[in-house]
Amino acid sequence: MKIALMNEFSQAAKNPTVLEQLNTVANAQNHQVFNVGMDGDNDHRLTYIHLGIIASLLLNSKAVDFVVTGCGTGQGALMASNAFPGVTCGYCIDPSDAYLFAQINNGNALALPYAKGFGWGAELNIKYIFEKAFTGEKGQGYPAERKESQVTNAGILNQLKADVAKDYLSALEAIDPELIKQAIGGPRFQECFFTHCQDDAIAAFVKARI
Repeated sequence: MKIALMNEFSQAAKNPTVLEQLNTVANAQNHQVFNVGMDGDNDHRLTYIHLGIIASLLLNSKAVDFVVTGCGTGQGALMASNAFPGVTCGYCIDPSDAYLFAQINNGNALALPYAKGFGWGAELNIKYIFEKAFTGEKGQGYPAERKESQVTNAGILNQLKADVAKDYLSALEAIDPELIKQAIGGPRFQECFFTHCQDDAIAAFVKARI
């Protein structure tokens, strides 16, 4: 699995801590991690709105399989991500959230609140969240006897979102070009995207706007 981590400006200083814990868990599972957001206060500036755009580009182009996003409360990153087709983002405060999201909703993104409860031992909570999110088989239901209905409903929700959304490229075209330009301006995003993108049309859209 290819996992993208992204932080916005208000929580950029915490990126090294989060990245370290994600790498620890991912390496044990032979997953790849791409740090595509801000890695510190002086990096290419991104807001949670830009993170939503980045998440949608990486997931819809199949450059990555999963996105770990977030902001101060986690709510802005959650809403920005879920604004796009092809992104199913959950809200995660503790490890049980990560486990239940993986088993019941089986989405492709998690939003974390990096300014809430990020004190002593925060790195342990982050590590345990990632262990529950990325270890073992997903989509098995909880409790197990409800798996069939939960899998069915997750599929219905994904189809509902696709039905009511614009075509993805049309949605990108409708966004303020300056938002797009800022979102795709980071070198680590570009390296991850162009190396692993599997959609020529989305790749052409991004390339034309750099």
